[in-house]
Amino acid sequence: MFGGGAPVLVLNQNTKRESGRKVQLGNVAAAKTIADVIRTCLGPRSMLKMLMDPMGGIVMTNDGNAILREITVQHPAAKSMIEISRTQDEEVGDGTTSVIILAGEMMAVAEPFLEQQMHPTVIISAYKQAMEDMVQMMKEKCSKPVDVTNRDEMMKIIQSCVGTKFISKWGDLACKIAYEAVSTVSLEEHGRKEIDIKRYAKVEKIPGGTIEDSKVLTGVMLNKDITHQRMRRRIENPRIMLLDCSLEYKKGESQTNLEITKEEDFTKILQLEEEYIQRVCAEIIAFKPDLIFTEKGISDLAQHYLVKANITAIRRVRKSDNNRIARACGATIANRTDELKEEDIGTGAGLFEIQKFGDEYFTFVTECKNPKACTILLRGASKDVLNEVERNLQDAMNTARNVMMEPFLVPGGGAVEMALSHLMAEKAKGITGVQQWPYRAVASALEVIPRTLIQNCGGNTIRTLTALRAKHSASGNTSWGIDGEKGVLADMEQLGVWDPYAVKAQTYKTAMETAMLLLRIDDIVSGTKKAGEREGAGAVAPTTGAD
Repeated sequence: MFGGGAPVLVLNQNTKRESGRKVQLGNVAAAKTIADVIRTCLGPRSMLKMLMDPMGGIVMTNDGNAILREITVQHPAAKSMIEISRTQDEEVGDGTTSVIILAGEMMAVAEPFLEQQMHPTVIISAYKQAMEDMVQMMKEKCSKPVDVTNRDEMMKIIQSCVGTKFISKWGDLACKIAYEAVSTVSLEEHGRKEIDIKRYAKVEKIPGGTIEDSKVLTGVMLNKDITHQRMRRRIENPRIMLLDCSLEYKKGESQTNLEITKEEDFTKILQLEEEYIQRVCAEIIAFKPDLIFTEKGISDLAQHYLVKANITAIRRVRKSDNNRIARACGATIANRTDELKEEDIGTGAGLFEIQKFGDEYFTFVTECKNPKACTILLRGASKDVLNEVERNLQDAMNTARNVMMEPFLVPGGGAVEMALSHLMAEKAKGITGVQQWPYRAVASALEVIPRTLIQNCGGNTIRTLTALRAKHSASGNTSWGIDGEKGVLADMEQLGVWDPYAVKAQTYKTAMETAMLLLRIDDIVSGTKKAGEREGAGAVAPTTGAD
């Protein structure tokens, strides 16, 4: 056809293309590999992973998202798996490990169908139906409402989240911290509930002391000291003023040149600068505040005026910290001193004091009357321990937030997975056509959660799982699952292990959707030409060395 000539090359020679079955099976293998990395991190008997980054720093954690964030992977499908644990973390904050394990398992059960030449779209449509049924069944058959105002109930829920983490040894303390922090920052206005943990519940880590010393402050803490040594370091019931302007002479935005002809002009210019600062300070002093926080600098002259008026000033506060102080003591942040009003001053705080931990000074604004922001003070042996405790607390606070936003619970410990697995296996019998098989496969894939829980505490997997299956086939046993500590069957209602419905629903949706997405891929072209490079001088395909 080409007169015996060379074949036509459509793609650049440096690109590498894989297509068809090979890609699909490769994606399944990649998803399984990522799931295997995380598998031992599920449940109360989970192991920790230790990761070293290129800079030589180490991360020790069993939080799925934190581990995968540190791993560099080559395979594109594995990258999208890592992405979903991040989505899970941002969306609901917990369940990052189980979402990866589930997605990996959903891919693994699709492998035999692909090998039998079943078309991916058939598998996907069965998966889609399974996902919708799953979420619906969970809401109707397995979930129960919860009273958010009941403190003991809430503690149990947070405890089941904390139980699988490093801080489970200090479980009660962790639950108390998470619950107090979330209750503090929850705010209802215009009939809308808002719980913004990220902005208003700040975790401050100070190495030293023991973990038992950690607490939630009824106010805010900053890593700052006073600007002048003669300022007061302890004030009771302070009047707090928050500023967003600098108490020093403004320099010109661009380079400014002044030509001075007479010597007096120079002194006049200096005098103008001093008068400006004096005016600004006079406007502040007129309101008789005890304490000033500003996001910008304070010049020596301004400090002098403030010390004379017996006002304590703290400079260069972060904007986020300033917002937290505003919410805690009821002050309003002023951008200009001439616009200050009496109601801008915050009187909600009971105590301002500066304490020294180690070599550094910390500012405390505490004993607030009705704080809507708080700081969680963490103490611990080393930085690594503190980082891990912080990650665990974030999960615990997110759990509390999820329950407050959507007050429904489902039994934990693999119970809800087993119940759904049983219900879906029953429903599969009524599905006609070839879609019945992938639908059944999803039902069996859900068993990966209880199975992993048994494996992680060294139980007899097959025997225990069979016993659990038998338990669920009898009606009314939907709350039976695996006791993650001992690896035996237990009733989750008596153990008090509950998961928020929002987390579970998100986990299933994310895992299923990722599996559907990855099964749709049938072609991978790598090493595409970078823009601006000459034709033929393209970069070598990144995956060529990975074969």
